[in-house]
Amino acid sequence: MKIRLVEDWERVLRHAWSVRLLALSFLFDGLEAAFSVLADNPPLPRGTFALLSFFTTVAAGAFRFISQKEFRNGEN
Repeated sequence: MKIRLVEDWERVLRHAWSVRLLALSFLFDGLEAAFSVLADNPPLPRGTFALLSFFTTVAAGAFRFISQKEFRNGEN
């Protein structure tokens, strides 16, 4: 099985909400890990960033199926 990128991967990377939400999810995951390791008494309850990461990941999955104006008719 050969893996290929979509032809307009640069445009997808710049404009797709699913990519933006996944990046936000990665940030929340990193913050959750950092606070659990570095802070004895984090400013937010433990698990807050994990919960935010979960919701942004679910939203990113949903946005993969929602039409976005940046990708209609091959226009930018």
